[in-house]
Amino acid sequence: MKTRNELAAVRAAAKAALYTRLQGTMDGAPEGAYRRHVLVCGGTGCESCNGAAIHGALQRAVEVRGLGREVKVIKTGCFGFCEKGPIVKIMPDFSFYVRVKPEDVEEIVREHLAEGRPVERLLYKEEDGTVARGGEIKFYGKQQRIVLRNCGLINPEDITEYLATDGYVALERVVTEMKAEQVIEELKVSGLRGRGGAGYPTWMKWQNARRTKSERKYVVCNADEGDPGAYMDRSVLEGDPHAVLEAMAICAKAVGAQQGYIYVRAEYGLAIERLRIALEQAYAHGVLGENILGSGMRFDVAVRLGAGAFVCGEETALLESIEGHRGTPRPRPPYPANVGLFQQPTVINNVETLANIPTIIRNGGAWFARIGTESSRGTKVFALTGKVKNSGLIEVPMGTTLREIVYDVGGGIPNGKAIKAIQTGGPSGGVIPASFLDTPVDYETLKELGSMMGSGGMIVMDEDDCMVDIAKFYLGFCVDESCGKCAPCRIGGYQMLESLKKISEGRADADEIQRIRRVGLAMSKASLCGLGQTAANPVISTLKYFEDEYREHIEEKKCRAKKCRALFSYTIVQERCKRCGLCVKKCPVEAIPGDRKSGYRIDTVKCIKCGQCMAVCPFNAISM
Repeated sequence: MKTRNELAAVRAAAKAALYTRLQGTMDGAPEGAYRRHVLVCGGTGCESCNGAAIHGALQRAVEVRGLGREVKVIKTGCFGFCEKGPIVKIMPDFSFYVRVKPEDVEEIVREHLAEGRPVERLLYKEEDGTVARGGEIKFYGKQQRIVLRNCGLINPEDITEYLATDGYVALERVVTEMKAEQVIEELKVSGLRGRGGAGYPTWMKWQNARRTKSERKYVVCNADEGDPGAYMDRSVLEGDPHAVLEAMAICAKAVGAQQGYIYVRAEYGLAIERLRIALEQAYAHGVLGENILGSGMRFDVAVRLGAGAFVCGEETALLESIEGHRGTPRPRPPYPANVGLFQQPTVINNVETLANIPTIIRNGGAWFARIGTESSRGTKVFALTGKVKNSGLIEVPMGTTLREIVYDVGGGIPNGKAIKAIQTGGPSGGVIPASFLDTPVDYETLKELGSMMGSGGMIVMDEDDCMVDIAKFYLGFCVDESCGKCAPCRIGGYQMLESLKKISEGRADADEIQRIRRVGLAMSKASLCGLGQTAANPVISTLKYFEDEYREHIEEKKCRAKKCRALFSYTIVQERCKRCGLCVKKCPVEAIPGDRKSGYRIDTVKCIKCGQCMAVCPFNAISM
């Protein structure tokens, strides 16, 4: 265990070693500082595309060329620009190499690191062909990275690099200089609201737990991120795990807790590995465990793995799972801040909420409150995916409009298509039509539109998406993930899904829409937990804005986006068909009879509507 003075010495040495990386310049670099830092994306996305091989090859090539004392190669967390991975960034040049392959490594080391000549063909280029470096890249232009401040910058498996970015300074201040009431007051001034769902004020949750008298209290980090297309919390744990540990210790001091748990889904293997490394280092450096930084405070943290049940993202179901029970929600009240884990007062915050806290304590609540809107302070992390050119992990100030996110950050819609809608909030969220693109993103505005902030999933849809099909997908997910404890969710979700299936298959009557609305209302009013209460949101929101599509499915038996298979069929346009037979060869079910002499046709009874015939036809002779 290290004392405060020893920790300060480690921090100073680390800052000196990382000078050119943190300052972005060699000017004023201390003796012994590395001339260049090579940052290799080590997030799950890039790791799955040979990221580890690229990192290893860079290390070997640097050593072979005798550059080991001048160049440091570091595996970081996610850079956020997932569309362009694997990414290699070189500091202090701010050179940004994209879609790097292991075979590119030798050229990067030989040309750039040895001779100072960047490899032009690998550098990131904007749509107009111009090379952009570091902060000049439009994708990052309107972002403000607070939660993601260290992701893509530091080695998440080395606590000294976290210390170099003023890591654990906030905890040191809290345990040696501040009273618990002062910590909570800073959060109150900051206006930080929970980033995992409805946006409950963080300070209020902490205060309720502090005021509840008990000999034992707990701090729980909710890292059970189960939304389709969401990977915000995973990326923070992979890229900056110490930020979460520091925040949990700060919370423990504020509420009087002695034990913390991080509940993370078991399939997040890389995040779990880096969390465990971070825990070992935190204990070794005296920022967790007994007598933290000589203050007399004790706080321990353990990791608990979830089996991947979406309902365990609900805080009381999560507590049941940690206790070893089946993950089903508890009735509320009482709330966890009063009666939580093992029936003791418990603060539960998600990863993103916690990752904000060290920066708030260091810079002050008033600093954080200046970012964002009046009711929604700070920034929000989104997993921007779907029909957008630049998909990735982004962090923007609250109040940034949907248009800015989709077009300025996301680069717009590919293939010249028109944007149709944006889905926010995951399976519990809603679909917002393109007519509301100039809407500022904050808690209240999204709620008014029938959606929600949720944990931060944001999926862009274009003209080829069917709103009935989208609603059916999200509702199907919620039906599969329902714990079945309460009838409104268990039965209502199934009934509503059956209605959507009827509509998409052309079997529904005109009364089906009204039935959906009645069931959705009952679910929202009577379900036990947030999963059931919000499961109907994607359906109700698509009905609100795209009812014409629903009626088109019901009355005309037509799906304009050609996604509902029962409502369209493939045919061969004989005037265009050259009888090449490619479609026949590609058809997996032999549904195209005929020959070169007499011609071909599609047997609509056998056809499974896989689209392979249309994809392979070079003459555009297949129509829908």
